[in-house]
Amino acid sequence: MINDPHAPRVITQLRHGEHECASADDGTDFDYLFPDLACDPTAHLVISPATDRALRALGATMVEAPASPGNRPAPNSAIPPIYTYLGQFIDHDLTANTDRESTISTIETTPVVPAAPDEVARHLGNLRHPSLNLDSVYGDGPFAGTSEDDDEFVPYDGVRFRLGQVFHVSGVQIPPTGDLHRDLPRDASSRALIGDHRNDENLVIAQLHLAFLRFHNAAVDWIRTNEPWRALDSDVFLRARDLTRWAYQWVVVHDYLPTIAQRAVVDRVLASDEDLLRLARRTTYMPLEFSVAAFRFGHSMVRPNYDWNRNFGTPGNVQALASFVQMFEFTGKHTPPFRFGTPTLPSNWIAEWDRMVDFDAGHSTRFARPIDTKVVPDLATMKNEGNDPAKTAEVNAMLKQLAVRNLLRGYRLSIPTGQAVAEALGIEALSKEELDAGSSDETKRAMADGGFHDRTPLWFYVLKEAEVRAGGESLGEVGSTIVAATIIGQVRHDPTSYLHQSSWCPALGVRQPDGAPVATISDFLRFAGVLA
Repeated sequence: MINDPHAPRVITQLRHGEHECASADDGTDFDYLFPDLACDPTAHLVISPATDRALRALGATMVEAPASPGNRPAPNSAIPPIYTYLGQFIDHDLTANTDRESTISTIETTPVVPAAPDEVARHLGNLRHPSLNLDSVYGDGPFAGTSEDDDEFVPYDGVRFRLGQVFHVSGVQIPPTGDLHRDLPRDASSRALIGDHRNDENLVIAQLHLAFLRFHNAAVDWIRTNEPWRALDSDVFLRARDLTRWAYQWVVVHDYLPTIAQRAVVDRVLASDEDLLRLARRTTYMPLEFSVAAFRFGHSMVRPNYDWNRNFGTPGNVQALASFVQMFEFTGKHTPPFRFGTPTLPSNWIAEWDRMVDFDAGHSTRFARPIDTKVVPDLATMKNEGNDPAKTAEVNAMLKQLAVRNLLRGYRLSIPTGQAVAEALGIEALSKEELDAGSSDETKRAMADGGFHDRTPLWFYVLKEAEVRAGGESLGEVGSTIVAATIIGQVRHDPTSYLHQSSWCPALGVRQPDGAPVATISDFLRFAGVLA
């Protein structure tokens, strides 16, 4: 096994484990970014059944009205959709466990009662090492061995990742044409052989995970051409993994963060020696304010439909756009797989990534929704959730509503309020007028009933701050600070990251055929060979 202190044991879970990771003992900690607030009752929502009721009512209002002749949908942001799902990929690479139903995190009781912060920190373990080291992709590496006798269940082919071939169907083919290795590797039951099975829950994240597998394989080829002195397979693999990780980290810090957060905040965090994570004085941990609240902003960016590939968006096609629901139907986790029972992804559902990454003002459907306090209706009636006959009708109805779940989870895990966090950061808090701006009467009523104008749930606060102070085009200052400080802080405190590689930059990494470096997510996809 390659000696990587950051790699949790996940590959042996590929066949047996229903979840995506190993036990919490192999992971790291969750804890509070603001420990003084965690133990200050005035920095939290009031604990009462009325708060529980108000949170449920507030979440139920956080849904965009369906488009109709008399109702115009909210305008799009200027952010391409790829950043919505790159954020989901990053989240899966950094954290796992906050949405699991356990004694400490359960929201399936009525009313939900907040757990004591010290109990949350003690019992809620993160099943990831939060350093953007791609453990969700690499697991233990190709030399770790497997508990399976049949190597069908090994996701590696030597030092390269196995890839899955799409199921060829007639119709328009997606460029690069002739390249059929455009699906995740799968077993006979269509289950993806990847380090984090959450990355097969929708088609966008599955195709993005595939791009990471292909990027690594392309890096192997690049090394063998440009660094021929690396003769040992172990040396080639480690070098390819490093170059893939560093390119990914660079894209996250220098492309993703400036796109979804305020650039001035990102620059300030990068230039500052301030250690908001306090990692220099404690072991590695993941802030709950980030994973349970601030970094869930991407839920509001999800579109109801996508201009997915050239089979859509053109008059005469079967559909004008691919629906968000179909993104969940065309995966190996759907029953039947890929909607029609094919063993792998049909070739006419391959991502045409230019429609997801280009800043093309001429195509309004090629942008994410704004960052605001609304989610699309599909996230309020999630078809794959709330279907357990062993649960009560009330619990199943709640589990279908993503906004309600997010609010109750933050309450249960004792996340400090938006106002308390803003004060701790020295940022002017949102006023009552700002919190109510553009809200429906139902939202205003729920805010008043829960006392949320003075103590606002952090997730709602971050979304509202983006909505009223950044026009939905980025996070506001509080949200930007939590997200940038957490992500950059984790990269900074990882001794194997690009920030510790003698001023490493993309010019020192892999190069595209024309010699250009990999500096953006578009470059990353192009080097992986999935963006024409």
